[in-house]
Amino acid sequence: MLKCCSLYSGSTGNSFFVQTEDTKLLVDCGVSCKKIENALSSLNVLPENINGILLTHEHIDHTKSVGLLSKKYGIPIFANKETWNSLLQNNSNLEKANINFFENNSSFELNDLKILPFSTPHDAANPCGFNIFKGKKKISIATDLGHVSKDVIKSLENSSLVMLEANYDFDVLQYSSYPYVLKKRISGPNGHLENNVTGKTIAHLIDSGLENALLIHLSKENNFPELAYKTVSEELQKQHFSESDINLRVAPRDLPSNFFNVI
Repeated sequence: MLKCCSLYSGSTGNSFFVQTEDTKLLVDCGVSCKKIENALSSLNVLPENINGILLTHEHIDHTKSVGLLSKKYGIPIFANKETWNSLLQNNSNLEKANINFFENNSSFELNDLKILPFSTPHDAANPCGFNIFKGKKKISIATDLGHVSKDVIKSLENSSLVMLEANYDFDVLQYSSYPYVLKKRISGPNGHLENNVTGKTIAHLIDSGLENALLIHLSKENNFPELAYKTVSEELQKQHFSESDINLRVAPRDLPSNFFNVI
């Protein structure tokens, strides 16, 4: 068994859940401890049974409750040193005894899973996405991407499921109330991923065996679930793919998504 879902997804907070027979993981915890507890309860999962929290980067919408969750339930944290050092500057709840360091682009094992963090282009200390393997099956999580580099594409290839950012629509962003500097940051090479780019990326990945895709980290101000889905679907159609070629979904903002059962 390898299954996963989004617990919360969007510019206001992100967290993802991965489960096998032997392992339960959180990837990021960017909402309150209470919200994480409630989401896990809805899945009949006890927080004390979580085997680890993987961190993509230090921004608050990905780490808001990591210190409290880890301390309250004794959950190990897995992060690279740069992310951890950035967290230490602003989080007094962190238990140094609970940290486990990894290096981007070097794999490690946790129970029955192999985990490979891969570097991503974002304006954080040392951001990453994750490939998570169980046997020959692979799922990938890539959020907060300014662009999709060749290395990121290579990391995402041959996945059964990809959770991929679809943060904003270009036109909606341009006409939003955001200040110019913030618009430039979001649309810059180390910012966030635009819907059309997400669609082109998924189209490429279908050729490498992608069966399932979940659109994550949608902006509350600069995107809409229906628009993200429509734009990505249109990009797939341009590449002569139909809805039957992939199971495409959009992650809800404030409640868990349905599970993807990869095995």
